[in-house]
Amino acid sequence: MASPSQASLLLQKQLKDLCKNPVDGFSAGLVDESNLFEWSVTIIGPPDTLYDGGFFNAIMTFPQNYPNSPPTVRFTSEVWHPNVYPDGKVCISILHPPGDDPNGYELASERWTPVHTVESIVLSIISMLSSPNDESPANVEAAKEWRDRRDEFRKKVGRCVRKSQELM
Repeated sequence: MASPSQASLLLQKQLKDLCKNPVDGFSAGLVDESNLFEWSVTIIGPPDTLYDGGFFNAIMTFPQNYPNSPPTVRFTSEVWHPNVYPDGKVCISILHPPGDDPNGYELASERWTPVHTVESIVLSIISMLSSPNDESPANVEAAKEWRDRRDEFRKKVGRCVRKSQELM
């Protein structure tokens, strides 16, 4: 079990690494300098996707026993996507608790493991934006539109992109 001080040290190291070696496609930093457990992330909509040109803000909240348990990620920008709950919470396999899936949808190997970093999490979210998984959606309406009414889906995503640009 990681102690809060181990979690703090690991988060400090990841923050330092990201500051020294920024990664294309996103920026990350602390919401408040006194709290290593809450990060502000801005994801740039991936090129050649419906989200291209957008700037999507999110809050990443780490548990005290990080890296043994995953953080939660919640978009504060409006995002219309099958794998984002209406409240903005991101639903991807690597953010699900480690071990077997009680519902049998995911393999244990697809779920959280302590090797994940802020970088690997955000890159997974960028990948999610590029290719939605409509098999087990967090937002059923968005998944239905993605499958059956792609033009409607495109319009809603376009509105989210424009709105995100206005806020920058």
